[in-house]
Amino acid sequence: DVVTLRVNDPRLVVAAVQAGDIDASFRSVTDPATLPRDVQMIHAFDSPSELLVGPRHPLASARTLTPTQLRRHRIWVPGIAPRSEWADFYDQLATEFDLRIDATGPNFGNEVLLDILADSADVATLVGSRDRYIWPTNHDLRRIPIVNPTLAYPLSLILPRENPHPGLRAIINHFGSLAPLPETVWRPSWATTPRRSDGPAEHT
Repeated sequence: DVVTLRVNDPRLVVAAVQAGDIDASFRSVTDPATLPRDVQMIHAFDSPSELLVGPRHPLASARTLTPTQLRRHRIWVPGIAPRSEWADFYDQLATEFDLRIDATGPNFGNEVLLDILADSADVATLVGSRDRYIWPTNHDLRRIPIVNPTLAYPLSLILPRENPHPGLRAIINHFGSLAPLPETVWRPSWATTPRRSDGPAEHT
């Protein structure tokens, strides 16, 4: 079963895994040294970023973009939660490439965000290349890959170190089958050398 935890602090997610309330969670702890000994975090996959813009945006006609070309453009990511791993990701991204990340919120949902992008000549946002969005045809939104380097959001899987749910192996094997990213990739400092595990630890 897929459930949503209404918490932003990954430490609370770790506690839920440790207590057995959930079997695993797609979250990251940016300081793995703080993980309890009975909980492990493995790299699942990287999500390459794309710029999502409306047809009136000055970058709308680009086939690809580099991070340098994003400078001075407003990149709106509403509702970034303090203490979350994605807050750390966007902080590092903005610092590394001198980007203008606007976290003004709250986040009223994808439909509102897509409507605003469609009507705006100066607002853009970042989405993952594997994220699925559906919008009316007349929105004419554009998804533009970011390259040289690819901006990769690393997703991790938090699970018990001993006796994890047996169904997790098939999930991890699926991630292992995904196509690798290009060689030129930027990741946040806490995931600069991700390693994919062969699977969760098993004990008999």
